[in-house]
Amino acid sequence: QVRLVESGGGLVQAGGSLRLSCVASGSIVMNDMGWYRQAPREQRELVAMISAGSTIYADSVKGRFTISRDNAKNTVYLQMNSLKPEDTAVYYCNARTVGFGYDYIYWGQGTQVTVSS
Repeated sequence: QVRLVESGGGLVQAGGSLRLSCVASGSIVMNDMGWYRQAPREQRELVAMISAGSTIYADSVKGRFTISRDNAKNTVYLQMNSLKPEDTAVYYCNARTVGFGYDYIYWGQGTQVTVSS
């Protein structure tokens, strides 16, 4: 069965960088892949998404985060630079595959990102 496995989270000081990775298992090709995050007591929000060469970023991360993917490996990355304490959250990988007769969405288990002052 399809699984999304995230890695790369951790503790970093403000101004530092982290690179998150998410690997989608299985042979199915994902149409959309991206990242969401959820801070304590907050709603889960979109951070970045990539699909067919187009990208979307939350205003709060534009200029600091970069999303990319390796289609051959069904892997999506999130390079996070100039991290701020407000970036602290659990980051979730998200993927969607669409075709004739199906439309499925998958979620990873999440990886914690903590940015200290």
